[in-house]
Amino acid sequence: MDKKVQVQKFDKQAKKYEKMQKNDPIAKFRKRIFPEAEGRVLEVAIGAGLNLPFYKNVTELVGIDFSLEMLRVAKQASLQYSFPIKLNQADVETAEFEANSFDTIVSSLSFCTYENPIHVMNQFSKWCKPNGKILMLEHGKSTNRMLSILQKAIDPLAFKMIGCHQDREILHYVNSSNLEVLNVNRSIAGLLYFIWARPIGQ
Repeated sequence: MDKKVQVQKFDKQAKKYEKMQKNDPIAKFRKRIFPEAEGRVLEVAIGAGLNLPFYKNVTELVGIDFSLEMLRVAKQASLQYSFPIKLNQADVETAEFEANSFDTIVSSLSFCTYENPIHVMNQFSKWCKPNGKILMLEHGKSTNRMLSILQKAIDPLAFKMIGCHQDREILHYVNSSNLEVLNVNRSIAGLLYFIWARPIGQ
């Protein structure tokens, strides 16, 4: 899919995500992993800022997203938090940061969109400090056979309509990247992945 078309699809979804700030159906899952973010944090594909309520020990947050409309929603939400928040329009697949820049890197429900997920994870490894942490909450292929068949069947239409793949093998990407997995949990028939990782070799 052309990147401009994909960005437009997410621009159109911004109002829906803004409404989710008051009633986020996966808030309880975000709460299980993102309070562990600390220090200088990079959140990729920050969207409408739905992870902001769960940050407890953040000294500075840098948030990027390729959707300007999503960032406008996140900007408004960011005004109620006391820690510094910098929001920039950028595509994580082409973004550039200095190596070892962040104590924590956060990603939530974004690996369904990337053309090269392994490259993105390798960038996480580069941008994260050697003793830092990488926290991911992603959706992908279910451990339930019937559900995984359904995911595969609807994937082409879902990607065409909303720019989001449904059946990605998230752990395959992690294990093929320069990340060392510390812990993995699964939920909702295995289609929701909680991943704690760090730069490989640390």
